[in-house]
Amino acid sequence: MPNSDISKRMHEEMLDSLDEELEMELDDARLGDPDSVESREKRLTYFRELLRLQGELVKLQDWVVHKKLKVVVLFEGRDSAGKGGAIKRITQRLNPRVCRVAALPAPNERERTQWYFQRYVSHLPAGGEIVLFDRSWYNRAGVEKVMGFCTDEQSEQFYNDVPEFENMLLRSGIILIKYWFSISDDEQHLRFMMRINDPLKQWKLSPMDLESRARWEMYTKAKETMLEKTHTPSSPWWLVAANDKKRARINCISHLLSQIPYEEVEHLHIELPERVHNPDYIRGPIPMEMYVPDRFQD
Repeated sequence: MPNSDISKRMHEEMLDSLDEELEMELDDARLGDPDSVESREKRLTYFRELLRLQGELVKLQDWVVHKKLKVVVLFEGRDSAGKGGAIKRITQRLNPRVCRVAALPAPNERERTQWYFQRYVSHLPAGGEIVLFDRSWYNRAGVEKVMGFCTDEQSEQFYNDVPEFENMLLRSGIILIKYWFSISDDEQHLRFMMRINDPLKQWKLSPMDLESRARWEMYTKAKETMLEKTHTPSSPWWLVAANDKKRARINCISHLLSQIPYEEVEHLHIELPERVHNPDYIRGPIPMEMYVPDRFQD
């Protein structure tokens, strides 16, 4: 990749980090007129569409609760592919009691002796819940296979079992949606370099991530095998082109909304009750030393 292109992409990556900080502070009133700042038009278009889609996600959430639906969404892909960023935009404005994220650590000694799917089952949703798996049981088809954490026999057993496991979930009434975030070799290299040089993102890089970079082709082969053996009519994979983070998020959220037919749920009109004032109540003093020191300068 030419140096000019690398510089441009690094600049875009830094802007994306800044935009991430802005997103939760934005609403339609704060966006302003995109025509007044032409250089920001693309970013403002993204913000507007993201806000619109997040509004639809709130409607979907209400419908899931209203109909007691059980929704599972899997997010898979290479390290730095943008799975976490997409999950963050989905959950940003939703009720964490309804929509939660399951990001399981490596199995402990006890879990390694269990039925492989057992530790994932406890995270499945009840009626009226959405669970987003930031990596899932497909670890066995990816990192465990590539890094040698499972045997060839265990890998083959997984491929035999996973279609039936997912059919069991579907028969139980769970709506299952599977996404694979796809990025190029050059894009992953750039994102890893950005993380190495950004103190706020260095925590995202683990020794396993670095090893996965060296084994790019092995991961590619494992991904191809996984898609071939687990892409079924009843439980298909959906591929998200993720070299452009913002486009990937918008495309993924839009597609997710299209997978679950929903309607707007009517809510009762809310009126704030009058504050009750008790003339006998006297507020007690609070010692000043209990307050957190005020460090903020206007």
